[in-house]
Amino acid sequence: MPPDPFAGDPEDPSMALGDHDADDGPPLGDEERAELLADLTDLAVYQALLEPRGVRGIVVDCTDCGECHYHDWELLRSSLAQLLHDGKMRPHEPAFNPDPGHYVTWEYCRGYADGVTESESAR
Repeated sequence: MPPDPFAGDPEDPSMALGDHDADDGPPLGDEERAELLADLTDLAVYQALLEPRGVRGIVVDCTDCGECHYHDWELLRSSLAQLLHDGKMRPHEPAFNPDPGHYVTWEYCRGYADGVTESESAR
């Protein structure tokens, strides 16, 4: 994302829109940063293994709205990187008319990667 041209400006015109979180919250701790870095590493492995098989990304069951959110590989990578850098994720446009058959859960990715590793180790 490009930098916010009004970052730190007390006269930011978006303040009039309300519901603006001026406080970014506490910075990420070392453990949270390590978990995000591990997630980014895992994501690269999952994409390398599953994208050639037609999987376009990850589906997440949202506890806030009760609906599934579909994240393409690059969108999820950029969201995690933004969380690592900024300590929060900005809203993004949802996938347009995603085919649920092209998305898998994080748990599925983990199990698939574990299966591939196990299979390779057995050889």
